[in-house]
Amino acid sequence: MKRLFTITALLFAAIVCYGQSNHYLTKEQAPLDTTFIGPPPAFGSLLFEQDFHMYQYGKTLRETPRGKQAVKDANTSTDNILEVFSEAFGMKLSKEDTPEIYKLIATMKEDAGSYATRCTKNLYKRTRPYALYNEPTPVPEAEEHLRHNGSYVSGHSATGVAVSMVLACINPERQNQLYKRGLDFGESRWIVGFHHYSDVKAGQMVGALVLPALMNNKDFMKQLDKARKEFEKLSKKQ
Repeated sequence: MKRLFTITALLFAAIVCYGQSNHYLTKEQAPLDTTFIGPPPAFGSLLFEQDFHMYQYGKTLRETPRGKQAVKDANTSTDNILEVFSEAFGMKLSKEDTPEIYKLIATMKEDAGSYATRCTKNLYKRTRPYALYNEPTPVPEAEEHLRHNGSYVSGHSATGVAVSMVLACINPERQNQLYKRGLDFGESRWIVGFHHYSDVKAGQMVGALVLPALMNNKDFMKQLDKARKEFEKLSKKQ
């Protein structure tokens, strides 16, 4: 009983610190049913052939700097996301240096990566390419966990686009660099073999649908305002 109370207290503290289950949106408020984008390519179709050839091409990139970046992009922790977006943003982003931006991204990223993709993933239950072809990936620690998780659409790709759009709301002068980095974050998934190319393209489309929903959320808009003011203050110091 004492242990249960301790765990409950810790969970409550986490919710207070980081927001309601790290979401701004409820499942109903998020663009949950994204099945209108259509099904994944059928076996034997030309689009499926494209997926296959992009998977093969991705394997040739894995030992290159782009492949190394793809491995790093596999980590969707808030700390890593802010690190890999820092260059595009033009400023170091971290929990210590930009706490308001950190809180904003920590709370919204799964509105895109989880809520907005879950329905489509569960409907189609597409097999991930590394599992389909029974081949290893450069991120072996994630293979078993994701083996039976639907491949279509890509949550990473939705996250990358949504995060880039939110960061562009804070620093619009860097929007082009941020949008490119957001797309690259998703493209990393077909390079490491965790998603088909078409999964990534669909996920990027879904990610773009999240910002309008977020902008109708009062808590998101309040935190976005804090993040903007934090950026303005830091910019003046630079």
